Amino acid sequence: MDRRELRDALLTAGLSPEAFEVEGVHEHASVPTDFWFLRRSSGGGWEVGAYERGRYDVRQVFASEQEAAALLWRALTGRPAPP
Repeated sequence: MDRRELRDALLTAGLSPEAFEVEGVHEHASVPTDFWFLRRSSGGGWEVGAYERGRYDVRQVFASEQEAAALLWRALTGRPAPP
């Protein structure tokens, strides 16, 4: 799944829009206290991590958007990524 499909799937699964941020498709106007994120890394890959107390904590970097989206889905739902 790509970023747009991920956003749609997370919202359909009932996650709060404030629980996550996906670069370019689901970003916060005012930053919540904490949330998970998916964004491009400066090295050209994709980062997944958590924003807590004003700090971004990158948990893992992937070469592909699809791999990063799958990890964020699993982190937030505890389920395997949909096909």
